[in-house]
Amino acid sequence: MKVYVNGQFVDEAEAKISVFDHGLLYGDGVFEGIRLYDGCVFRLDEHLERLEKSAKAIMLNLPWSRQELADIICESCRQNGLKNGYIRFIVTRGVGSLGLSPKSCTEPGIICIADTISLYPEEFYTQGLRIITAPTRRMNPAALAPMVKSLNYLNNILAKMEAQNGGCLEALMLNDEGYVAECTGDNVFIRHHDTWLTPAYYAGALKGVTRGAVIDIMREAGMNVVETNLTRYEVWTADEMFLTGTAAEVIPVVEVDGRTIGDGSVGQQTLDLLQSFHRIVREDGTQI
Repeated sequence: MKVYVNGQFVDEAEAKISVFDHGLLYGDGVFEGIRLYDGCVFRLDEHLERLEKSAKAIMLNLPWSRQELADIICESCRQNGLKNGYIRFIVTRGVGSLGLSPKSCTEPGIICIADTISLYPEEFYTQGLRIITAPTRRMNPAALAPMVKSLNYLNNILAKMEAQNGGCLEALMLNDEGYVAECTGDNVFIRHHDTWLTPAYYAGALKGVTRGAVIDIMREAGMNVVETNLTRYEVWTADEMFLTGTAAEVIPVVEVDGRTIGDGSVGQQTLDLLQSFHRIVREDGTQI
């Protein structure tokens, strides 16, 4: 596999960064996870816009145009002969001295990895996930805006470990007020009667690209979708539930904290949305 590191493609064994890179030392940087479907990068411009906004929010200057960033991503896919896969695009603060101040970091770094990914086994898309609520809370939006997709994921990693310790692959994360924010790597949707509910970004939810695409599909189909605060009670008593994410796409949930969602089977609306999502990813992309 070829990996793009600071201006050149190298073999994965030679893909190295400095131990003084502040992305490594302090998690100081931003990233995007992007999908490639049939040779098309899904919603590339939207991903790059989010990357730019994340960088601006943490005062990380990007000296490259959006087109230059897009070219790196597309060429990474071509270098590895990919038609379907996952792209991890990372921008770090760059190499600097020891210490929190980024003033010594004169030039940001770029890493682009294009490879295959399989987050959940296929049977979970037909049988559904069983998840729990993690004890670890989502970081307060006043501490770090949830719209920033930063390299510091320790908050989510701890919650992921708690999910795994509980025998699950995923876990709900609550914010400091006790409302549902998101899962460790996915956004959350629940249905009560004819209304779908999803946590708003001010509750600590990432503005997921897949989340946005699914909301577009739902609204075009005339489905009622509301972004609002969600309690665990509302999740436990939901008629249907699914998660969205770049790697996960649309995956159903059939049990939360030992409570059965609906009748315990995968909801038809969830299956329909997954099919609709698979249709649009091959229409809404940038050809590599």
